[in-house]
Parts: sequence; structure tokens; C-alpha cells
Amino acid sequence: MAQEQDNTKSLNIEIDEQTAEGTYSNLAIINHSVSEFVVDFINIMPGNPKSKVKSRIILTPQHVKRLVNALSDNINKFEKEHGKIKDYDNPPIPLNFGPTGQA
Repeated sequence: MAQEQDNTKSLNIEIDEQTAEGTYSNLAIINHSVSEFVVDFINIMPGNPKSKVKSRIILTPQHVKRLVNALSDNINKFEKEHGKIKDYDNPPIPLNFGPTGQA
């Protein structure tokens, strides 16, 4: 009986190969309403002034708060191991960063 109770508390999470590869994002735009937060993840590429949302995650306010706490905890652990993460005040969002090629 105890083993059955332990099994009901476990969560089996699977991830397919494409999702496991992930999606790179270097910009997030966050909006909210009374009942939800919407986080759009975007990848801005050098020399391309137009970018598309690569992923949109919709969360309840309670889940956003849990996510913020989990991120904060992980940042603290990261900085203890690797040193403080350098932050920049109001970094510009470059629309054409990096070298541009010419033929």
C-alpha cells in the first residue's frame, strides 16, 4: 500500500527530441492581465531588423511567482559556483549587431 502511495506522488515527464533541442532566445517580452502572464521569447539576429516570436508561454500569476523564485534560487547557485553575472544598465537592443558580410 505504501508503494502505491509513493507512485501516485511521482510525476512522469517526457520530452520529445525536437523540444529537447530547445530554442535560443535573447529577448523576452512580458505582458500580463488579471488572470495570466504572457511571456514571448524572441531571437534577434544580426542584420535582421524583423524578428518573430519563437515561443509564447502563458502562466498563471501563481506559477509566475514560483518561476521567479526558482530562477532566483538557480541564479544564486550559479553565482556561487561561477561568480557574479555581469548586468548592464539599460542595454540597447541592437538590430544590426555583429559584423556584416560583403562579397
